[in-house]
Amino acid sequence: MSLDIDSLTLDELYALHDRVVERISHLEVIKARLDMMALNLGTRVTFDSKYGRQFGTVVKFNRKTVVVISEEGRKWRVSPTLLTPVKDLKESDTTPGVLKTGG
Repeated sequence: MSLDIDSLTLDELYALHDRVVERISHLEVIKARLDMMALNLGTRVTFDSKYGRQFGTVVKFNRKTVVVISEEGRKWRVSPTLLTPVKDLKESDTTPGVLKTGG
């Protein structure tokens, strides 16, 4: 698709800008909702912040963000696109020197 914006008037460019911003916002909401559908309340997640890697639990869903309570008790509002679910490992799977046997 090709659009010759050089021929548009200033008013037409402003209208085009408004439509583009509206479309981007709509697509971001759809993506956030799809990412939220992969999570449940109580899901353990991780994400990066300016304070380093954070681990926490999903406690609430907002329109565009997810509220996560970190292990330190801090409340974070995070875009669901930045969250990664954490798989729970059994203690025996993480204990050094323990070899699982089949019998």
